[in-house]
Amino acid sequence: MPPHQGLPQPQRTWAILTVFCGLIMAVLDGSIANIALPSISRALDADPARTIWVVNAYQLTVTVCLLPLSSLGDILGYKRVYRVGLATFLVGSVLCALATNLPMLVAARVLQGIGGAGIMSVNTALVRFIYPPTKLGRGIGLNALVVGVTIAVGPSLGALILAVGSWPWLFAVNIPVAFAALAISRTALPETPAQPREFDYPSAVLSAIVFGSFVLGVDALGHAPLRLAGAAGLVAAIGLGWLLVRRQRGRVAPLVPVDLFASRAFTLAVGTSFCSFMTQMLAFVSLPFYLEYQLARSLQETGLLITPWPLMVAAMALVSGRLSERYPASILAGAGLICLSGGLIGLALLGKDASSLDIAWRTALCGIGFGFFQSPNNRAMITATPPERSGGASGAQATTRLLGQTTGTAVVALLFGLDPTGAARGALCVAAAVAAIGAAISLSRLRSQDDARPAVARPEPPEPDA
Repeated sequence: MPPHQGLPQPQRTWAILTVFCGLIMAVLDGSIANIALPSISRALDADPARTIWVVNAYQLTVTVCLLPLSSLGDILGYKRVYRVGLATFLVGSVLCALATNLPMLVAARVLQGIGGAGIMSVNTALVRFIYPPTKLGRGIGLNALVVGVTIAVGPSLGALILAVGSWPWLFAVNIPVAFAALAISRTALPETPAQPREFDYPSAVLSAIVFGSFVLGVDALGHAPLRLAGAAGLVAAIGLGWLLVRRQRGRVAPLVPVDLFASRAFTLAVGTSFCSFMTQMLAFVSLPFYLEYQLARSLQETGLLITPWPLMVAAMALVSGRLSERYPASILAGAGLICLSGGLIGLALLGKDASSLDIAWRTALCGIGFGFFQSPNNRAMITATPPERSGGASGAQATTRLLGQTTGTAVVALLFGLDPTGAARGALCVAAAVAAIGAAISLSRLRSQDDARPAVARPEPPEPDA
């Protein structure tokens, strides 16, 4: 098939398999280390407060590297950046498993973060070239399904590994998967067109400073002693961000994809995405406190009652992905976020006499709403850009997700600092309001000609789906 018409079978199946292997490892390692922090602190004789950098180093590195590496994907080809990212992630995983002290482990996690950013920065761009346009929605739906299932099983998988082995095995399990993905990717991944031009090193450094200052500043706002420093970090991020945008304007293919924001459909999809992922983290961080302290549930009950959310996200991802090939993303994503907002309001209004069924169907409703939003919105974001700028769109998509999650987590911490007693319920109310704002942004796309129903492409002969 031509480059923009996807891959033939069975190459498509092998290509999407290697992409999903990398995605699973990159997403999993963003959260799986959380559960092992006490074990790592004891084993390495490290201060628990410093041990948190095992998590922060990875997340921060991924965030600051996404846009520069997505730009490299446009320049060098997405396959090359993905494979180098995969190899870097593999080396980082080996070094994490072999670390004998906390500084070594944190340094290895930084290397892992660079590899994870290489994987995630071109993930959606590769999916665009793996699937033909008529089946792109289901490809993105599968992508969302993989992320949803990975997030759902991450804590349980981490606990299982720690039950049978020590903490280094959390990183060692990546090694055979990464080797297999590298071997398959050599022949399976599509050769995407490269666009030879100079890499903008000054903008890459400035971009890293801007996003690093934003993430650290937002995180510091949640801790009373650091709020002044956090505010200073945010002011610095805004000022340097303005300079970065000015530097990027007028460039043909800027590192920070300001050119893509000329598309109203892309801009509104990014705004919707930020609101939805901020909502997700507001709810995910506050729900355990709400269920345990407000509704008097045990730790085991809390885990079970939250489980319907990620399960419904995974179940709805494929359905909404297929629907996005027929109906406008504005309606599908907007309806999903309205559903999510309604589920959160329902949870916030529960009393102490609420039954487990009352809680479970509301968390399931939240999962259905989030799952219904994700695939159509991601598809709208990637198809609103020309194929040669797929890397920039993919990087913007991943960066928006991480910034939304970071902001949501920081808002919960800030609420707990202001009012520990009512913070969990208040966070759910804020989450419902942010989801409603996201729904309004999404539905406003109906006025845009860019959000018209996807055009019917030339029919293809039937073939088995990946």
